[in-house]
Amino acid sequence: MHTTYFALGFALNLTITAAVIWSLSVLIAGLPTKREAPTELLRSAVALWVSNVLVFASWYWRLDAGGPLRRELRGAHTKGAFLFPQMMFPPDSPLADAGWKPGFVDYLFLAFNTSTAFSPTDVPVLSRWAKLLMMVQSCVSLGTIAILAARAINIL
Repeated sequence: MHTTYFALGFALNLTITAAVIWSLSVLIAGLPTKREAPTELLRSAVALWVSNVLVFASWYWRLDAGGPLRRELRGAHTKGAFLFPQMMFPPDSPLADAGWKPGFVDYLFLAFNTSTAFSPTDVPVLSRWAKLLMMVQSCVSLGTIAILAARAINIL
């Protein structure tokens, strides 16, 4: 049953990611013809940026260390694609939490920072798949902010 839900979630994330990239491509391709009003273009850029953050937060949450179920079954989060600050406290530190595991908000924060700063801010990326996903997320964000939003603001 877990495998079915995992595959369904993976397919859904893949579909949404493709839709976000396709939408960005269509909007950028339409810029020279000036079909979109500036307010509509800006609204589209905001919707794409928010969708980008949410879909990649879902990717990271779904794939890191085997997904949320596998992370929950472990005693603590010690192996994963991301090195969260909570994982670096020495065991004798008052800030250490031996049973700490990242939740969706931790991955949402990571995705938000990646879309805003075009890089992780406080969470080093350890695996190649995560690096590739973050590169895709940053490219979508850069296209959304630098091309769509900048054009919309320019013609307002």
